[in-house]
Amino acid sequence: MPEADTTEDEKPKKASKLPLIIGLVLALAGGGGGFYATWSGMILGDGPETAEAEETLEIKPGPDVSYVDVDPLVISMRAPSNANHLMFRATLEVPALAQETVEKLLPRVIDVLNSYLRALEPRDLEDPAALTRLRAQMLRRVQVVAGADNIKDLLIMEFVLN
Repeated sequence: MPEADTTEDEKPKKASKLPLIIGLVLALAGGGGGFYATWSGMILGDGPETAEAEETLEIKPGPDVSYVDVDPLVISMRAPSNANHLMFRATLEVPALAQETVEKLLPRVIDVLNSYLRALEPRDLEDPAALTRLRAQMLRRVQVVAGADNIKDLLIMEFVLN
């Protein structure tokens, strides 16, 4: 019976918490070091030094362009359409040196746009991507009339089906 007394007094040893504490300290140190390296710009280069350099940069002027407004167009739609009219207004982006030339050709530009928009079927306008496609078609037609070097872009300001 003396053997029974000795087994009751012995308790199993608890696992040490030292590895857990060391792991936690190393994780915090690694996270802090990573944050500092990123914040200071050592890793990604977007730290305070580059922010200060951006503030001192001189703002350069944009490209030398002008804008020529196209007179608003009101197009009557064909019969199977839900809408009766299309109201269209655009602006042409042109190089500053070509502004006068494009302004002289504006009646021809309006004629080309008017002819193209009148030829559209109502189903051409139903597609969600229709405006992008129509814009590209109109830009190409205007560039043919006024010269590709004279027209940089066609900006649609108003496109309303009424």
